[in-house]
Amino acid sequence: MLWSLTKVVLFVVLIAALALAAGMLSETGETMRIIVAGWEFTIGPVQAVIIALLTVVAVWLLLKVLGLLGATFRFLNGDETAISRYFDRNRERKGYKALSEGLMALASGEPRLALIRAQNAERLLGKPELTTLLVAQAAEAAGDRKRATEAYKTLLQDETTRFVGLRGLLHQKLAEGDREVALKLAEKAFELRPRHAETQDILLRLQADAGDWSGARATLGAKLKSGALPKDVYRRRDAVLALQQARTVMDDDASIEAREAAIEANRLSPDLIPAAAMAARSYIAKGDRKNATRVLKKAWEVMPHPDLAAAFAEIEPDETPQERLKRFRTLTNARPDNDETRMLLAELLVAAEDFPGARRALGDVATRAPTQRSLAILAAIARGEGADDLVVRDIVARAIAAPRGPQWVCDKCQAIHDGWQPVCENCGSFDSLSWRTPPVSTTSPALAELLPLMDARPDPGSEPTPPEEEQLPLDEIARRAN
Repeated sequence: MLWSLTKVVLFVVLIAALALAAGMLSETGETMRIIVAGWEFTIGPVQAVIIALLTVVAVWLLLKVLGLLGATFRFLNGDETAISRYFDRNRERKGYKALSEGLMALASGEPRLALIRAQNAERLLGKPELTTLLVAQAAEAAGDRKRATEAYKTLLQDETTRFVGLRGLLHQKLAEGDREVALKLAEKAFELRPRHAETQDILLRLQADAGDWSGARATLGAKLKSGALPKDVYRRRDAVLALQQARTVMDDDASIEAREAAIEANRLSPDLIPAAAMAARSYIAKGDRKNATRVLKKAWEVMPHPDLAAAFAEIEPDETPQERLKRFRTLTNARPDNDETRMLLAELLVAAEDFPGARRALGDVATRAPTQRSLAILAAIARGEGADDLVVRDIVARAIAAPRGPQWVCDKCQAIHDGWQPVCENCGSFDSLSWRTPPVSTTSPALAELLPLMDARPDPGSEPTPPEEEQLPLDEIARRAN
């Protein structure tokens, strides 16, 4: 409203200024004489201005006529589109102007104006490869998803714009949560542009969500060939996909294929703990204990982990505690100063009832890095050495309140997982889980995974501990236990 009023005021001011200028010219009284071939013309100031304007118009018309004559001459010489191009030139100029204004409006955050300009450009230019994409993007930015979908489908009809249309529809389906259709669109887009990095990433994520591990490995190989992925990262992620492929095959009770896939995953990435454990179990199923031991020892040297120890125990399930302690020296001698190695050796010595040896093996782990597991081992040692029930109960109480220690934690969102997964269940990141202590330590409501020996309930005839009695420091507990 204000802008319309401003335009009216400016128009009135302009007319008034022209009228004033014409009055001033007429009042000057000066004239101009022109003599041409004996003819004399006397022209006043106002007439001079009018003649000048008419001369400009006449020159403009002359140029237009000359252009039309030139187009006619080219048409007569065989150029069949010369005249049509002459008349379409102005239309094309307006179309490109509307197109540029639409692009500027879209970049300026004015989707409605961009959509109007895009539709004008589409009408004037008749070049859908230029205007339809702008219409789609402007409609999508304006919230008109139906109009955007129609524009993207129009782009599918032209071979040169088919990939752009597929990409637009793909992002729409992802936003709607229709991952099944999105997967099919991503596969089509990947066929058209196998080296397109964004399409590769989207397709890989969708294939992983759908459990298509063989297809995901093929997509990962395409990323390597296109140079979008370093070779070491490719080997690691390919091992992750091979591991999941092995798990899927195992679920289907096809043990031969599962063994091959698990062993391949371990070969691709020896430091991948779940792959090493599964490969070892595959060797155990074949009766190849030597290779199972070799795989687990190599993985233990990289990172000691409870899953590796559990798989190592399955190699000889019926051995005595003394025999197991002797055989496990293959692992415990590999990384003797690691906390996981110390706790494993202490557990083996507790099972063998060598409690002083277990205390020496555990060292200061329970006081330096107290966790549920390390304190449970300390409680078992104290109970085995005949310590007072008060000492054992204090250690058990600390174990219940202690953090769980290292867990599978996502490096991107810090979500904690009960077991290793290739894709984070919280943020969807691929191969982002690592075995480490979470930033915020958590305690487990159930301590079923702790040693049974940590249960140090007092005898029925013993005196209950007064509730107001404070817990003893760990140093004092260790002194009393000794």
